[in-house]
Amino acid sequence: MAQTSTSILSDKNHKADKSGTIISFTKIGTEYKISSSDTATVSFGTYSQYDLITVTGSSNNNGTYTVKSVSSENDYIIVEEEVTTETAGSSITLDNTGFVSAKSQGDGYYSQPDGVHTVSYKVNATLTGSIKMQGTLATTPTEDDWFDIAGTTFTTDQSTTISSANFTGNFVWVRAKATGVTAGTITEILLNK
Repeated sequence: MAQTSTSILSDKNHKADKSGTIISFTKIGTEYKISSSDTATVSFGTYSQYDLITVTGSSNNNGTYTVKSVSSENDYIIVEEEVTTETAGSSITLDNTGFVSAKSQGDGYYSQPDGVHTVSYKVNATLTGSIKMQGTLATTPTEDDWFDIAGTTFTTDQSTTISSANFTGNFVWVRAKATGVTAGTITEILLNK
């Protein structure tokens, strides 16, 4: 199979914190929701699928969550990770601390024997944080199925704006994960396989 280059993430910016006493958490079956009862105060409209948000100030839900979807009214987000039902009232802060890309087929998806991949990270000079690749052997992965791929971490230093890494493995799916992001933009992440 010929090498292909795929853009797996582009134009992801850090988003401002959201905080207030109007944020609640609901677990209904396998749907995990973070809601705002007043979108004039806290609107989730700036969030998008695959954003990572860190919750603080909660009694039961402090941690990092992956946005699965945003309601059309911007009054709630559905997250991948399980939440505990909690009513509004505490002063809760949601901080956009990173992003994950959509999953992309790895060499294992195509049963290719070499497993060779190359990733290129392009960021602007103000990006803070680190980016790494993750892989999975699951055909239908959940958040728990992803693991970090050694040797693929790029920690920004605000002077290097392009970095690349090679990695080998028969991963069914791969994705990029940016963490510790407090400012700046990921311009593009390219994957060759």
